[in-house]
Amino acid sequence: MANLYITEQGAVLRKTGDRLIVEKNSEVLLDVQCHKIETVLIFGNVQFTTQAVRELFEHNIELALLTTTGRLIGQLTPIMSRNIELRLAQYQRLHEPEFTLAFSKAIVTGKLSNSIAMLKNFTYYHKDIDLTVEIKSCQKRLAAVDNCQSAKALLGLEGVAAKAYFQAFARMILNDNLTFTVRKKHPAPDPVNALLSFGYTLLFNEINSLLDGLGFDPYIGFYHKIEYGRPSLACDLQEEFRASLIDRFTLSLLNNRILSKADFYLHPSGSMYLQRESLKIYLEKYEHFMQAEFTSSQIEGKATFRKAIRQQIQQAARVIKGGGLYRSLIFAR
Repeated sequence: MANLYITEQGAVLRKTGDRLIVEKNSEVLLDVQCHKIETVLIFGNVQFTTQAVRELFEHNIELALLTTTGRLIGQLTPIMSRNIELRLAQYQRLHEPEFTLAFSKAIVTGKLSNSIAMLKNFTYYHKDIDLTVEIKSCQKRLAAVDNCQSAKALLGLEGVAAKAYFQAFARMILNDNLTFTVRKKHPAPDPVNALLSFGYTLLFNEINSLLDGLGFDPYIGFYHKIEYGRPSLACDLQEEFRASLIDRFTLSLLNNRILSKADFYLHPSGSMYLQRESLKIYLEKYEHFMQAEFTSSQIEGKATFRKAIRQQIQQAARVIKGGGLYRSLIFAR
């Protein structure tokens, strides 16, 4: 199923029968059946009726509210799953040091492995760009994961590897009009950082929505410790997808000249954001990317990123309830 993104300012989301319609000035902009939608994301000044929200909830569809710049404000979700056994098991696992450490190691292993695969894949097609130093730095940290005895040690490894990875990422951008020197989140001072941050927000929302739907408590994480207001489990599970999904997608937009400097504007906060029409282009490309099929030895049959994310969350549920070791999805080169 697809996500529905509503970016037209002043539009209204309504219900008619078992369908949703988006209207503006009495003109129907979109008419879609509910069973084709997984999540609705509303950007900025878009209204919605209580009847539309009720229809969404009856179809177990979550509604996410974002600012026009793409910052997640909040989510409206159907009644929490009755899967109390999963949440009880999740709370119990939180107090099992061996489990939390093993789960954390799997998360970091997945993130670093997929980061390395991203770099290797790029050098395979661009042999004139030497990323050997950065790849070896990430590999060194990956090899040290098994010997870590705490989440704090893992965070240190991840941080050093991330620095090397983004040094390489800067050299992978083949668009002379867009430069990138260092990863900065808030504010995002350039278009590349803006695209990365926005992509991570969309990925986080996808994962958090699935966690809600399957009955997890998204706020109880194992690698990212509990912090007030932060869905730490969603933070955990997005790590293995950052490089292979959002970073790869961002690079394709830049290197294929789909987006340029003219597609961004500088907000008074000091952060760069996509222009309104450019945001529509981004979301269209993102949705296509998320539904593109690929094959993996870890997934039965053809997969999409959405299927892969759901599989990993379902695996996490099995491991938390029944034991065993969590395995990140590795996109090997």
